[in-house]
Amino acid sequence: MAKRVTKKPPTKVDEKTMKSLAKKASGLGDKKGDKRLQAITNRILLDLFKTMQDFKITPDEAWTAVSYFGSLGHEAGLLTPGLGIEHFIDLLQDAADAKAGLKGGTPRTIEGPLYIAGAPISDGYARLDDGKDKADVLMVSGRVTSTNGKPLANAVVDVWHANSMGNYSHFDPSQSKYNLRRRIRTDKDGRYTFRTIMPVGYGCPPGGPTETFLKKLGRHASRPSHVHYFVSAKGHRQLTTQFNLAGDPLTYDDFAFATRDELVADVHRVKDKTRIAELGLDGPFNEITFDFELQPNKKGAPDSIVRRDRVTIG
Repeated sequence: MAKRVTKKPPTKVDEKTMKSLAKKASGLGDKKGDKRLQAITNRILLDLFKTMQDFKITPDEAWTAVSYFGSLGHEAGLLTPGLGIEHFIDLLQDAADAKAGLKGGTPRTIEGPLYIAGAPISDGYARLDDGKDKADVLMVSGRVTSTNGKPLANAVVDVWHANSMGNYSHFDPSQSKYNLRRRIRTDKDGRYTFRTIMPVGYGCPPGGPTETFLKKLGRHASRPSHVHYFVSAKGHRQLTTQFNLAGDPLTYDDFAFATRDELVADVHRVKDKTRIAELGLDGPFNEITFDFELQPNKKGAPDSIVRRDRVTIG
């Protein structure tokens, strides 16, 4: 009688099995599915399976990860920049622009999750703050031009930033509607000016899923002082950008990776009594000059407008 041979169970999952599972789970090859989505899902699953095996991920760890992603909710918009994903999207767009032969222009950087559409619009000048926050006054002005230096009249400068506590209106119900949010149309020389208060960088909600995860990585979850912009003009590509304030200890240690050398703004303290009187202020104020250079539209160039879910208010 022949001796029965007992097969030893495999000590690891072979690549053929992983590929087969990833293919079936992603629907790869099914004519009814979206081919691009199938291919992307297949790649992500296969990489994930290999990672789980290589790092010997336990069932407890796997289900902890599932619970974590379930807890993220709206903080997915914070974790995305926190892990460098939003900045990497910008890098991919930079590469696509270069491939299309686009040159010059103010650099893009991340939008972040705190934009609100529909802020009041005015011509040439706006005051962003409602006067309730007693932080130092900040005057910001500049020009919007094309890459050839031509001023762009009627360009729209859509600007938003945090208050002196690092909080944004709407998300902070104690602030008035559209506080520190405005849209400004440039004058015939492409100039814009606004009065506001000195912004303060924010930290992710203490104890929340983003801060908790980044701390586990040995990182912080805070941003430097900054001001966000969308800048658009007829015949030109929309720019999504922001500047960080020079001198902030986190300017070059931004958890969201938004800092670019060309986007660091110097703050000047103005003590000239004549200028203080012209503005009707009680004392010295801060001033920033920041210009924008927009790339002209080019046939076949990548779309510069990002379509994503954003909060809207009535």
